[in-house]
Amino acid sequence: MLDNYNRSINYLRISVTDRCNLRCVYCMPEQGVKMLPHQEILTFEEIAEVVMTAVSLGVSKVRITGGEPLVRKDIVHLIELLGAIPGIDDLSMTTNAILLEKYADVLKQAGLHRVNISLDTMNPLHFRHITRGGNIEDVIKGIDEALRVGLSPIKLNCVIKDSSSNIDAQSVKQFGESRNIQVRFIHQMDLSAGHFAIVEGGSGGDCANCNRLRLTANGKIKPCLFDDQEYDVRKLGPAEAITRAITGKPACGSHNYSGQFYNIGG
Repeated sequence: MLDNYNRSINYLRISVTDRCNLRCVYCMPEQGVKMLPHQEILTFEEIAEVVMTAVSLGVSKVRITGGEPLVRKDIVHLIELLGAIPGIDDLSMTTNAILLEKYADVLKQAGLHRVNISLDTMNPLHFRHITRGGNIEDVIKGIDEALRVGLSPIKLNCVIKDSSSNIDAQSVKQFGESRNIQVRFIHQMDLSAGHFAIVEGGSGGDCANCNRLRLTANGKIKPCLFDDQEYDVRKLGPAEAITRAITGKPACGSHNYSGQFYNIGG
């Protein structure tokens, strides 16, 4: 699928829930947020239908996100459904890894290829502050279990406020090197202000080469994270929603005033 700027759109990121078991300071307000009603959340069968349509249109890479995808009930069943769809070359998940020790083996057996793990510091106190209560030992156990079962290559996503040379970012880099895991530094973004940058060690934020669409937990196809456009798969049908999103995909991101990271997925 080529958009109006001759970019090949072959990547679909799917938010399966707006819920999370952490409250990271840069992602979610301290007082919490109003969650989507259960009936608005796409069923696994609806998600699978969208993915099958997307694959028929040229998508070959699918990533599951949230919120935190592992808090979605029966998430392994969704991976089984998607893993059975021919044409997906890369089926991955972005997770905070708090529950990954429990799920890594069954996710691998269900068809998940690999995981990206959010990790912003190796200092337990800093981690607890950033996540408002998280235990970094749970994350480390999840990472080691993912390595053991072969959910690889694993990538660590480290959000930075200023520079990747700061002590927290460097501690994550050193941890990654100790386990032969790639670390990527993501500059802290602001949707409404339009602040984003190319990921250090990755391709995110490079508008000229962007190859992705996003599916929100409540069924909206978004052509760009930094854009308010969205196309409802329930109202339009998956094929029409995807086609309109590709046609409407902007040359570059600008601002998003209608969504947040916790309900779109990063």
